[in-house]
Amino acid sequence: MIRIAVIGFIGAVAIVCGATALAVSPWWWPAAVLCAAIAGVGTHDLLQRRHSVLRNYPVLGHIRFMLESIRPELQQYFIERNYDGRPFDRDVRSLVYQRAKGDEAEIPFGTERNVYAQGYEYFESSIRPFPVGVEEPRVRIGGPECTKPYDMSLLNVSAMSFGSLSANAVLALNRGAALGGFAHDTGEGGLSEYHLRHGGDLVWEIGTAYFGCRTADGGFDRARFAEKAAHDNVKCVSLKLSQGAKPGIGGVLPGEKVTAEIARVREVPEGQTVISPPYHQVFSTPRELIRFIAEMRELSGGKPVGFKLCVGSRREFLAVCKAMIEEGTAPDFIIVDGAEGGTGAAPLEFADHLGSPLTEGLITVHNALVGAGLRDRIKIGASGKVATGADIVKRMVQGADFTNSARAMMFAIGCIQAQSCHTNACPVGVATQDPRRARALNVDDKSARVHRFQSATVKSAQQIIASLGVSEPAELRPHMLHRRVDPVTVQSYAELYDWLAPGQLLIEPPESWAANWKDADPDRFNA
Repeated sequence: MIRIAVIGFIGAVAIVCGATALAVSPWWWPAAVLCAAIAGVGTHDLLQRRHSVLRNYPVLGHIRFMLESIRPELQQYFIERNYDGRPFDRDVRSLVYQRAKGDEAEIPFGTERNVYAQGYEYFESSIRPFPVGVEEPRVRIGGPECTKPYDMSLLNVSAMSFGSLSANAVLALNRGAALGGFAHDTGEGGLSEYHLRHGGDLVWEIGTAYFGCRTADGGFDRARFAEKAAHDNVKCVSLKLSQGAKPGIGGVLPGEKVTAEIARVREVPEGQTVISPPYHQVFSTPRELIRFIAEMRELSGGKPVGFKLCVGSRREFLAVCKAMIEEGTAPDFIIVDGAEGGTGAAPLEFADHLGSPLTEGLITVHNALVGAGLRDRIKIGASGKVATGADIVKRMVQGADFTNSARAMMFAIGCIQAQSCHTNACPVGVATQDPRRARALNVDDKSARVHRFQSATVKSAQQIIASLGVSEPAELRPHMLHRRVDPVTVQSYAELYDWLAPGQLLIEPPESWAANWKDADPDRFNA
């Protein structure tokens, strides 16, 4: 009865307002229309059964939904402090923007971070620092079976596919890579003309769906792979086993997103939903994986071939190491992706609770290769929230030879961390296929920003390395990075983690590794 009375009252008010406006003056007509609209909304709210808030608070309840929709922006711009935002805080975002623009990236008045907080990390500076090197250090990628090695930069563009990113975003990243002489990982979405137009060095990533080199039934097409891998721009090939955003699951590309252009690049039927399985069809054991890596190297004409993974089971990775030893061949590089995630959209449970964070994953891979006597022939890349020179040096202390960055490179081309990458409604034209939004991204301007950001960040890493009293990245050691573990205790990474000696697993595995090494089976993943 009360609800009927309220509806009747709203209707009566609307009728009275309308009649009064018509009778008094045309100047009142807009107010009458507004009152009628409010009355209509209120009536609808009272009658609908989907939202309890609107039934109990007609019209006013919409304010709640409006505020909720802009909550991320309110949090990011007005509430969070400079150093505690997620995934990237304002300090880091501002640093990337400043370097991309070529502005000075310095702060006055000291750090805002609590240097006595648990988890705070810092480098061990030297009383006698080295001069900063003039030339950027390079990392030679290519083992003994590689005939076309590649000199990798310390910081490169991490895997982001065309389809996830707009065409203009891919063009800007690749042109920036060409200007700066660093590598651009294509992501698993295929090798598009946007990756090739500006001539930047490419790491061609192959995922479980084999986009760009797949058969009609979704298998691996060796002829197509060999044809594309021979392209001069393709410097390395990376086989994606898993990614930090969602280790253990594949992906679904809805049919409505499979445009003619996307279909052509990924070599799939236009308008049909495409499923990327969680596992590869071409191998099912560690031994078969290593054999497939060797086959890909041969098909590519001797170019460096490696794989990317988010580390899960240490035993399984050790099984891969055993397969390398027994087969007498190995990948040229391994990219370790952290569970911190990246640009890929993923279920919340996977993003929050699966896979090893980059620190643990990187140290595991480095130690496993050292202990198995393989480290000298395999280079390690680190991918996960690398945005500053300190991030680069930290990851190299932990065992990496080079780093890759996705989200920081997105910042450099205009990303504002709106976190709407999966909605096709990116407000700055980076992660969208909407041509009206993508046109906002100016390729010439943004590519120059990518170049400037990468160059300044590598230079910052070189300055940090020199301040530690060493002349090159290969001289970095775990004792140079410290972490506060409680209010009165600080330990170096040399103390926090066990570091294996070369070949130690083959001779006498330490107790903490012995069981995993014993159980690792080169013919089974899930032993």
